[in-house]
Amino acid sequence: MANRRFLSRFALLLIAFVAAGATGRIAAQSDWDEPFPPHRIADNLYYVGSRGLASYLITTSKGSILINSSFERTVPIIRGNVEKLGFKFADIKILLASHAHSDHVAGHALIKEMTGARVEVMAGDAQVITEGGKGQYLYKEGWKPCPVDRVLKDGDKVTLGEATLTARHTPGHTRGCTTWTLQAVDGGKTWQVVIIGSPNVNPGYELITNRDYPEIADDYAKTFRLLKALPCDIFLGAHGDYYGVREKFARLQKDPKTNPFIDPEGYRAYVENRYQAFREKARR
Repeated sequence: MANRRFLSRFALLLIAFVAAGATGRIAAQSDWDEPFPPHRIADNLYYVGSRGLASYLITTSKGSILINSSFERTVPIIRGNVEKLGFKFADIKILLASHAHSDHVAGHALIKEMTGARVEVMAGDAQVITEGGKGQYLYKEGWKPCPVDRVLKDGDKVTLGEATLTARHTPGHTRGCTTWTLQAVDGGKTWQVVIIGSPNVNPGYELITNRDYPEIADDYAKTFRLLKALPCDIFLGAHGDYYGVREKFARLQKDPKTNPFIDPEGYRAYVENRYQAFREKARR
């Protein structure tokens, strides 16, 4: 039992180690549980996650879509942020995910129970969520199993009211890692939004002769080809540190008339940084 507890904690630390992405900053577990001000990104798109774990709310006339449930213990943070923005948590009709690691989906079952939301998950991650963490590569941490209502494939549309998101399969980090794209309006203009699932090669990942995930290197290569080709104006990700949420939120507070989340150069730089990290890991 003690060994299992140690392995679970070790797995969570490995996830935390890469949460900062290109910044090199380690996202401590305390950041995962620490509240962060909810805020509007553009149009009907809002940040409602904790300081270390990104969750996004897309509101429509027919209800809301939530991306990422985080942990069960951080669901109250998400709920509180949704309500601070003036929306009803019970209006969440669709629940999505960036990828099937516990820090993004362990709260799925609870939110589904609280709201009755449909859970839609990319093939490759759907069974992992259904079985509460079983079958994920490398990590052994589990969570409460959550039924999946729709299994997605690359290019599938998720539509609610006026909002349409496109699920792009960007595997490697997990088999069903998903990058979400949508359009949002800000300042009278329409912007292309990209919410990266994760292009990170975590500590402990084996890219060559991987018996548990033989196609992992090819999957990462496909992911980077796709990410480099995506048009992006507003750059977001599964962790706020991917795109510098703290710094950009501070800039937003100083000058609400600007939108710091419009950052195509930051997107390209982040993807290139992660691609070079992948190549170096593969070379080693």
